[in-house]
Amino acid sequence: MRDLVYPPVIAFAKTAFTVLDLRIRRTGTEHVPRTGGALIALNHISYVDFVLGGYGALPSKRLVRFMAKEVLFRNRYSGPLMRGMHHIPVDREAGAASYQQAIRHLEAGELVGVFPEATISRSFQLKEFKTGTVRMAAEAGVPVLPMILWGTQRMFTKDHPRDFTRHRPIAISIGAPITVTREDDPGEATARLRETMAGMLDETIRSYPEQPAGAWWLPAAYGGGAPTPEEAERLDREELARRAERRR
Repeated sequence: MRDLVYPPVIAFAKTAFTVLDLRIRRTGTEHVPRTGGALIALNHISYVDFVLGGYGALPSKRLVRFMAKEVLFRNRYSGPLMRGMHHIPVDREAGAASYQQAIRHLEAGELVGVFPEATISRSFQLKEFKTGTVRMAAEAGVPVLPMILWGTQRMFTKDHPRDFTRHRPIAISIGAPITVTREDDPGEATARLRETMAGMLDETIRSYPEQPAGAWWLPAAYGGGAPTPEEAERLDREELARRAERRR
């Protein structure tokens, strides 16, 4: 697969990281295989997660093909970039096509990035996971790599203005590969993946260098001002209702 667009986009991102003087801490990068397919499962807390998620794989000299909303591929500005980087459009009305495209990428030895929560978590804690992640890994015969991002929500997330303040700490943590087979129950395998990532998220939050009490970007369970998971679920339902009303 020829990559004429991805390298200059990476160079631009690295320049932006330098200008912003982001204090990026990557751990577990040795778990990213240098060859062969693997499915990277990421938590979802911001609109820039795919940028920093891809950065986590760079020490292994690998490019990640992310599964992303189809609307981004139709956008006048992001569309050419998303297509040029061979990311995978996800149409929720016709998800089978994107699922099969991801399988083809994995079987061809690519890294595919997926957000098992499907949408951004307003609580910044893990939402419920969809089973598609483990089902894809099992069908393609590749491992799942759990990845946790933290600090990206402070830059650009739901319900808050963009804030690209300099010197911000960003944490990227990659866990050991998880093997999933066709014989595994998808529900049980998904629960194991979520439990693993929940533990990684807890460790990442606790080791993050900034822990200001009441901060809007810190989960309520850690003394922050973010919505609780229950409050976040209510906000998600209200957002979906507003979208449905606009469509009508």
